[in-house]
Amino acid sequence: MRSPPLWHVTLILIIGILSVSSTAIFIRLALQASGKLGLEFSLFLAASRLIIASIVFLPAWKTVVKNKASSKAYYYAIAAGFSLAFHFVCWITSLSFTSIAASTTLVTTTPIWVALLSWLWLKENLKKVTIFGIIIALLGGILIALGGNDTNSAYSQPMLGNMLALMGAWFVSLYLILGKISQQQGLKISSYSVVVYTTAAIILFPLPLIFGSGYTNYPNSVYFYVLLMAIFSQLIGHTSINWSVRWLSPTLVTLAILFEPIGSSFLGFIIFQEIPSILVLIGAIIILVGVIIAVISSQDKDKLA
Repeated sequence: MRSPPLWHVTLILIIGILSVSSTAIFIRLALQASGKLGLEFSLFLAASRLIIASIVFLPAWKTVVKNKASSKAYYYAIAAGFSLAFHFVCWITSLSFTSIAASTTLVTTTPIWVALLSWLWLKENLKKVTIFGIIIALLGGILIALGGNDTNSAYSQPMLGNMLALMGAWFVSLYLILGKISQQQGLKISSYSVVVYTTAAIILFPLPLIFGSGYTNYPNSVYFYVLLMAIFSQLIGHTSINWSVRWLSPTLVTLAILFEPIGSSFLGFIIFQEIPSILVLIGAIIILVGVIIAVISSQDKDKLA
């Protein structure tokens, strides 16, 4: 299959980044509308957005049947679905306990973990400059952890929220690498999205019923925000990023995703007047600098496939 023009890939990636930048805002609005915090409501949000996305993609199942990809491509896609499910559970829950700035910055440290996973799994070499960038990013993470106690008093467990956001970054890094391998094995983006979203939806569907209060008895506004998440964050955002990672290196794509915490934090300030502590802001800047250094050091790999 011929590679699309670079400007085409770039435009789709930009649309995806802008769409996912709204995710934290929709989640926080849903939390406020429901008056609920923690794992139970997060399971409902994570499951609902993926169930809606998988239903929208139901007609595309015929492409899965016709897709002449290797069996390994499907195995990787299913594994990516597991990773996506755990990513949403961890990250959405983190927004109940820490600030938007801290959560979105930590969850977008994916280039660091993609680089480490590529080194451990794909046997790619880590340059000294990349290691230096990783160390800087980790120092920024420590500052965010130390500054967490000074965040908005509504978030009584910032350390827990920060750890959950970090775990979300680990899972989404694995999700990106698995997605790239799956598509390189011959699975087209439509088939890949169907398999991934459906797998994640099946995993998450029973959890709100087992550990939460199910899917009913929430204010109508909550369902509206869930629908917006499914459309913008999942169907447009994630699908655009998944398609982009087929043609660009995962590291380059995750570098672009670094614009998400900037957009989310700005919207958080405008809508919720949420101002993180100085340590959190400094830590976030240091993390972004470290991640950028790590990515730029491997820019020779960031070419169209």
